[in-house]
Formats: sequence, C-alpha cells, structure tokens
Amino acid sequence: AGAGSGSGEAALEENPYYGKYRHKIQELRRSSPDVFESRMEKRSEVKKQPVGHSKQGEFIRCMEEKARPIFFAEGLGSKTSKGGFTKDKTLDSILNVEMVKEKSAEEITQIWNQYFSAKDTVYAVIPADRFDLIWKRAQNCPSFLYALPRKEGYEFFVGQWSGTELHFTSLINVQTQGETAPSQLVLYHYPDLQKEKGIVLMTAEMDSKFVVHDAQCLANQVQLFYATDRSETYGLVETFNHRSSEFKYMSVIAELEQSGLGRELRPGQVSDKS
Repeated sequence: AGAGSGSGEAALEENPYYGKYRHKIQELRRSSPDVFESRMEKRSEVKKQPVGHSKQGEFIRCMEEKARPIFFAEGLGSKTSKGGFTKDKTLDSILNVEMVKEKSAEEITQIWNQYFSAKDTVYAVIPADRFDLIWKRAQNCPSFLYALPRKEGYEFFVGQWSGTELHFTSLINVQTQGETAPSQLVLYHYPDLQKEKGIVLMTAEMDSKFVVHDAQCLANQVQLFYATDRSETYGLVETFNHRSSEFKYMSVIAELEQSGLGRELRPGQVSDKS
C-alpha cells in the first residue's frame, strides 16, 4: 500500500457517511485487504472525475456488498440452452433461499432489488395476490400480443407462458419461423417464497440484441394486461386467445396510449402513428 491509498483513506474518513459504514469497511480491510486496497485506488481515480460524475455512492455500495453475507449463488446448477437462455433456471441457482428464509418480505425485496439494480436486466418483486391473478389468467390465456413503441410506430411481440416462464419473440419472427422462432426475452417468475413471505420474485434474460428498456416495457405491459382490474383491458387478452378472428392489433396500441404507457415509453414522440 502506497501513500495513495493512505491519503484516499483519510479523505474517506472525512466523508459524513463514513461513520455509518466504518464497521463494514474495517471488516472488509481485515478479511480482504487486497479488495480494500483496490477500492482505495479506485477512489483516488474517482477524485479526478467531474463532480457530476462522482461514483462515491457506487463505491459505498461495493463496500457494503462485499461486507454483507453472500445471499446470491450466481449461476450454480443452471444450464444454458441453445438460445443462450438458462434451462431450468431455479431460484436456488440465483439466491441462497435457505439463508433469506430468515428475512422479512421487506428485507428480501431490498436484497433482490439492490442486487439486480447493478445488473443490466429486468427484475421485480410482485405481491402474492397480484401474481395469483396473473397466474390464474395465464392458465386461461397463455399468450398475448404486445407492442413496443418505435420512432415510426410500434413493433409487435408475442408473449407465451411456459410454466412460470414468459417467453417473448417478435411477431415477424413468429410469422417467418413459426414454432421454431427463438425467444428474445424470458421473464422468470419464482413463487418459491409466495406462501411464506407473500412475494413472488422475477428476473429476466434476453438475447444480446435486446435492450433493457424494451424488456422493461414488455414487463410493464404484462402487469397492465394480466393484472388489471379493468375488464375491457383483460378482455383483449381473452379475445386474442379464444376469439382470434375478432382481435384487432390496433386495440393493443389504443390501450397503451390510454394507459399512458405508450407516451411514457416514447418521450418526445407524437403517439398517433400505428
């Protein structure tokens, strides 16, 4: 450790948040001195950045994450399928379920959200009663047509439930490749803690060309169409599944515009094109 890390540490102690994290920082220094030194070196680099781009909050979070118990077991026991998505992606392959069983629903929610906020993916914690409604409807209506706002209008995606996984692929892929059309996004829902904690955990995987903003848009639409109290909105899902000849693509767009999702997801765009 050179003078650089020492001066970085002195600057850290001047930070008003240091007292809150002092114990964890000292614990990290004892248990992983190499990690601590590398963090301090990074801090001296951060000092040179413009104020508006400070990563101090990220630094503190890294400290906290390194010092806290390991709740996540990344990739253990999971198998990647041909399309790059994890086959049989269990909650145990992501989370140390036994360890979090001692936590409250609020604590698990915080752990889940904090962990995935640092990752380039979509995630959520869904209340048990809302998931019950979504799940019941998914049994009756396992597929639906979703629309992503684009500059020139909308691009349609088909969402198909397979167990608690929800697979998305573009309509153009379905039309050209049929049942062999590859998934572009998969939402994984985990009811493992539903009875005990009253929450269902969700996360996602997407192919390399899919962007998180679009994945979030589709995840929001699942809530809009499957968890709605508005019978006309869920009626579109029923029509798509059971009376397909009556289904109108424009009805999905109209619902998105009415809900505000269309305008919200396409800021600065005039939402009147189809």
